[in-house]
Amino acid sequence: MNKKSSYEGLQGHIRTLKTPMIEVFRNEYPDRDYTIELDCPECTCICPKTGLPDFVTVRLSYVPDKVCLELKSFKLYLVCFRDVGIFHENLVNKILDDVVKACRPRQAKVEGAVNPRGGIQTTVTAEYKSAKR
Repeated sequence: MNKKSSYEGLQGHIRTLKTPMIEVFRNEYPDRDYTIELDCPECTCICPKTGLPDFVTVRLSYVPDKVCLELKSFKLYLVCFRDVGIFHENLVNKILDDVVKACRPRQAKVEGAVNPRGGIQTTVTAEYKSAKR
């Protein structure tokens, strides 16, 4: 007997979730590989199962190509998740998708370290590497 999960159908909308645009500016050193690292310790979202808040430190590391992310817009982008019911795994992958869409980096890595709840610390990591290199 296959019992249906109580999580079924809670995340089907995540890939199409409308989020604020992340602004960019021209990279003045596109001829050079260098890494930009952002630590954002104040990201929050909602557990889609319990409705309780999750507190996440988001770490983004990327090698820009033609443009760089504008920091204020990235912060405002992260704030949009405050009222969104989203699993940790989906949060990290959605952020990575949106960063790649915004700036087309040479490579990027997003790590979400979620504060412990129920005695479990969760860290999720997703990576992207440009196919043109």
